[in-house]
Amino acid sequence: MPFIGGGHFWIILLVLAIILIIYGPGKLPEVGGAIGRGIREFRKASTDLTDEIKKGGQSSPTADQTPSQATDVKPPTDSKA
Repeated sequence: MPFIGGGHFWIILLVLAIILIIYGPGKLPEVGGAIGRGIREFRKASTDLTDEIKKGGQSSPTADQTPSQATDVKPPTDSKA
């Protein structure tokens, strides 16, 4: 893990200690769950965005791929005389 080397470990430990002091041990599982849900939603949104970008680049219609109109569909008739 690259962030544990040097002085980064102490910074992470200090931040965790401050969070524990502010929220207390009773609220800590709720805060962790909220952070986990936020990270999960962010990952899902970024994956969805990446997929949409990939789809948009691959499936752009050209002049040869224009959709044809249906010829077997009958127009609605008016039954009122």
